[in-house]
Parts: sequence; C-alpha cells; structure tokens
Amino acid sequence: MRNFIASLPKAELHVHLEGTFEPEHIFAMALRNGIELGYESPEAIVAAYDFHDLPSFLTFYYKAMHALQTEQDFYELTYAYFEKAAADNIVYVEPFFDPQGHTSRGISFATVINGIHRAQQDAEQNLGVKSNLIMCFLRDMSAESAMEHLQLSLPYKDWIIGVGLDSDEKDNPPMKFKAVFDRARAEGYKLTMHCDVNQKDIVSHIWECLNDIDVERIDHGINSLEDDALCAEIAKRELGLTICPVSNQFVVQTYTTDEIRSMLRKGMKPTINSDDPAYFRAYLNDNFEALVEHGNFSQSEILQLVKNSFEVSWLEPTDKNGYLSKLAELETC
Repeated sequence: MRNFIASLPKAELHVHLEGTFEPEHIFAMALRNGIELGYESPEAIVAAYDFHDLPSFLTFYYKAMHALQTEQDFYELTYAYFEKAAADNIVYVEPFFDPQGHTSRGISFATVINGIHRAQQDAEQNLGVKSNLIMCFLRDMSAESAMEHLQLSLPYKDWIIGVGLDSDEKDNPPMKFKAVFDRARAEGYKLTMHCDVNQKDIVSHIWECLNDIDVERIDHGINSLEDDALCAEIAKRELGLTICPVSNQFVVQTYTTDEIRSMLRKGMKPTINSDDPAYFRAYLNDNFEALVEHGNFSQSEILQLVKNSFEVSWLEPTDKNGYLSKLAELETC
C-alpha cells in the first residue's frame, strides 16, 4: 500500500505554508535574522510541540512565524515545501498563506507574496509541481483587518486564486466576514472557509458557510456528519471537504477514519491533506498511510480520495481532466 500511495499523482488542497516551517528552518532563520525564540536547537523546538487542541497549536504556530522576515525567507519556506510535495508525487497544490500573521509584525504584504510567488514559479519549472495560492484571513482578527488585506491583495490578483478563513474559530462565525467574502467573490476570488473539528457552534457555522457565504469548498468539515440534512446538501452541491487525518489525531485524538469512510458512503467528496505537516510530523503520503494503518482503507478507497482532490480543485478543466485521465489509466492497470 505504501508503494501504491507513492505511485499516485496527487493534489493537495489544505496545507498552510507557515505550517510547513520545519524546526531546522525555524532555528536557522531565527539565527540568521537575529530573532530570539527561546530555543537552543531544532530538537528543543520539536520538544515544545505539545499540542492538545487548536489554541495550544496556534500559540506556538504564531510564535515561530517571527523567524520569517525577508522575501528570501518566504521563498525558502515555500520552495522547501514544494520539494517535500514533489517527493510525495504531488503534482498540484493550492497552498494557504496568512498575510495578517506577518503584516501585524511589520512585514509588508509585498515581501510575503513576492517570496512565495517566486518559489511557485521555480517549483513548477524545476520540480513539476503546479500551484495556485489561497490567501486566508485570520478569524480571530477583525473583519476590518480582513477587508484591508483583501484590498492589499488586489494588485496581486493574478497570483491568488481564492480566499479562505482560518485560525481560532471560537466566537468567530463565518457571518463575521460576510462582507469581506462578498467583496472577494466580486473581485473574482474563489471561496473556502475552515470549519475545524469539534469547535463551538460548528454545525451552525457549516450551515452559514453554505447558505450565507456560499463557499465553493469547506476546510475540515468533519462535524457535518452530525446533521443528515447538511450532509445531503453538501453532497448535492458536490462541495469538497479538505480533511487532515494526522492533524485531527493531534487536535481531537482520532484520525477520523470512520468519519471519512462515512462521507464516502454518503456520496460526499472528502479529500486528504496534510494541514501543518512540519508541526504534525506528517506530509501527504503519511496521511494516506495513516488511513491504511488505522482505518484499513483499501486501494479503491484511497484512489477515490485522490480523485476527489482533483475533482474539487480549482484547476482549469483541461488540466483537471488531464490529471483525472492519468488516474483512470492507473485504475485500469
């Protein structure tokens, strides 16, 4: 199964670039930029990875960001992830980035996106990994800040395919950002939102994503299974759900294998992703292998999950059909 998973060309739709910041890179960049993070070695950084819920993870996540200071830092962060992606036979990625996590530290929007974009170009040319960037707003910041960053993004519209919403969900419902997402849609951006696992009011948040925001995808979305009508509506709209098994295990102490299989049986379109792989110590293939180890997933189930990722991606139809054709060839072998 490990060889089968490795052989499949894959898409990844839920990976935070800041979440691919490996401890060795955090330590080296902090040293290079004169940033004191309070850790004596990369091993000490890993030892601090004591995540048991979303807030405990975010506390460390934002602290590590301080090591990122220059355009070259963002280039190196992004290109290093694409090298990992290529090693996992990922051919297409829609990575997230969190500009507010950097502008709030005095780093310009241009510094962030120029470094990321250069790495995207080089990765496509050198590694064969195509990508389209998604800008996320931090939901525990104000809607006014989100709108400000939407405005900052407009000169770079050709470099950004869509917008998302992430960070601490508690008391930060989708409706808080309705005006921002309405404006983003008007500007031509595609829309997705995080609905993290087992958060306060999570089922109502997912309904808001569908009925009030009209998203084109849902990030996580496991708790949709608590409402049969919600599942039916998600299936009817053919909305993708970007599930992250290993990060789920850290946050809610289960790989959610039963839930993923239930989604498949209900005709929903779950996809498998790595979320913040440097922190959860598992890239995309590791997440698929976790489904086999902890859920006894079959080759046909794995293949369906991979196909789902391409089907719900924001690729142009010609590119999407090309990748799906390659998977169909593998299916008949």
